[in-house]
Amino acid sequence: MLQFSKYQGLGNDFLLLDGRTESDSDFCFGLTPALVRQLCDRRFGVGADGVILALPPAEDGELRMRIFNADGTEPEMCGNGIRCLARFLADSDGDAPGRTWQVETLAGRIVPELRADGSVRVDMGEPVLDPAQVPTLLPVGPAGLPQGEVDLEGERFPVAAAGMGNPHVVVPVADVAAIPLERYGPFLEHHPSFPARTNVHFVQVLSPTHLRLRVWERGAGPTLACGTGACATLVAMHRLGLCEAKARLDLPGGPLQIAWDPSSNHLFMTGPAELVFDGVLATEENERHQPREAPEAAEAEAAAAPSLPFAPAKRPPRRPEPALDPGPVAAAVAPEINCAVACARGCVRPEACVSAEARSRVAALLSERSLDDLVSLASSSLESRSRIRQQERGARPEPLG
Repeated sequence: MLQFSKYQGLGNDFLLLDGRTESDSDFCFGLTPALVRQLCDRRFGVGADGVILALPPAEDGELRMRIFNADGTEPEMCGNGIRCLARFLADSDGDAPGRTWQVETLAGRIVPELRADGSVRVDMGEPVLDPAQVPTLLPVGPAGLPQGEVDLEGERFPVAAAGMGNPHVVVPVADVAAIPLERYGPFLEHHPSFPARTNVHFVQVLSPTHLRLRVWERGAGPTLACGTGACATLVAMHRLGLCEAKARLDLPGGPLQIAWDPSSNHLFMTGPAELVFDGVLATEENERHQPREAPEAAEAEAAAAPSLPFAPAKRPPRRPEPALDPGPVAAAVAPEINCAVACARGCVRPEACVSAEARSRVAALLSERSLDDLVSLASSSLESRSRIRQQERGARPEPLG
């Protein structure tokens, strides 16, 4: 069972999982890329742009953040995601405005701060303009950052790149609404100039302090907002002489305030993060300290898992069960089956059902707990978080104006 909270920042939404009490900083809740994709699926799962884990620190920070894109890949950082993480931590622990967190990420130490109006201000650190570190094959141009041109369906577009612990390409255009993002986005994400792929941002200048942005995120596709992308866009546009060092960036999900401090070279991002709902999810959980299954087996188990019913947050220890043996011929020729589709009218492979083990564990769980026990476990956990939120919100001053 996974207890989670769903948060969104300007429509960029994430599932938050709290593993701070675990002894292992690499604990991953039994997540596999296939399970992440299933959870993030907006029709067959909960629906999200990614999954964020709050984990024990690996070094001397306060906690460690891991994030997985909707396609199961793990990016270095996410600006909207870390705002949602900060709001999640504050809501969980009852923290007051002014609270900061030292968060370890693959992009380095990031420091979000809870503000009195409920928004989150994040010290995003320094931008990366060295091509090798972005990484990009674009050379450094006259503006002091990686620059070049790309051909998009016969039209040449100037581009600039910047890193925020993850790679970004920025494309100034006259009208972002006229850009066919679904065609240009994936082309640029996988462009040979970006060996680690890249996030893509088309930007229109409304004034020197006001930009409009559309986003194609690496591993997620079109999203309503991208915090690291907004920072990288400000850096690129300022270096190109097209905007000031402090500006409002309008994304499809709403505005972000980005400021590039010349004295520290740090970028500061301010924007909202809000709770959508809390929930608990019944899904297959790998044993924490067992060797990982082969990728093919993990993919098959995730594909065969039942559709994600809501249930209590905790589950009893899983009993060991005998492995299924479909026999050498079946193992060699039987195709993978998605039970949610192929078996809608009954099991199509009863002699070697790929979901039999999962269904037997669910049956064992239900036989060991009464319905009242299950409801009580879920209700007590969610009620506790709700009480903390109500107490924190009651102490928050009303915004001025």
